[in-house]
Amino acid sequence: MKLNLVTGLTGVRWVRTGIRTFFRQPLALTGLFFMFMAVVSVLAFVPLVGGVLALVAVPALTLGLMAAARETDEGRFPMPLTLFVALRKTPQVTRAMLMLGVLYAIGVLLVMGLSALVDGGQFAQIYVQGGGLTPEMVMEPGFRTAMWLSSLLYLPLSLAFWHAPALVYWHDVAPIKSLFFSLVAILRNTRAYLAYGALWLALSFGAGLGLMVLTALTGSATIASVGLLPLALWIAAMFFCSLWFTFRDSFATDLEGSAP
Repeated sequence: MKLNLVTGLTGVRWVRTGIRTFFRQPLALTGLFFMFMAVVSVLAFVPLVGGVLALVAVPALTLGLMAAARETDEGRFPMPLTLFVALRKTPQVTRAMLMLGVLYAIGVLLVMGLSALVDGGQFAQIYVQGGGLTPEMVMEPGFRTAMWLSSLLYLPLSLAFWHAPALVYWHDVAPIKSLFFSLVAILRNTRAYLAYGALWLALSFGAGLGLMVLTALTGSATIASVGLLPLALWIAAMFFCSLWFTFRDSFATDLEGSAP
């Protein structure tokens, strides 16, 4: 395994390729993303430890979506069980992936714990256990500070886990080392990842703005209420498709024969 150094324009190509791959199998990939959300939601409902279990499952399920994008890119149909491929390779990989999930859960809980020092845990409770936001809640200075602090602290955590599941699964890298390699890969290719993130933000904002303009032109609020959730889900599914390409191009390796 060798780190690749790519140009800033590569980030644009990752977005474009992710979207193109999604539209090769839109129903299958959307269905897998729904399964991803459903599994996390069901785990979150487990009494007492549900929020933690949901966090532990995130790296393995994210790897499943990456594997589905790879299958689609190589001309194969991604089956439903592809979502759980991270837990079906070998016992060693399964243990490593679960360890990675535990580390992710610890990291998120630490971030939430620090944010709780600001607002008494209100934001952390909503994030871990779920719940709706109210205008009054958002207007509270402590809640907003906790939200921004959590976002700032979560950024390095997300970068460390960006490639970690793929490194564990496809290259048998130890969980701790995978976090380090993931962070280094992103920092060494900062321009590409900045372009990648900026383009996804622009596409998300543009899609939402287009929906609002359409609502204003038609005078029907139904368009926004009905179309906003599917639009957000499709964009999220396309984003997860693009994760595979960020990993593929960030590391030089021969992946032949290692299809899930």
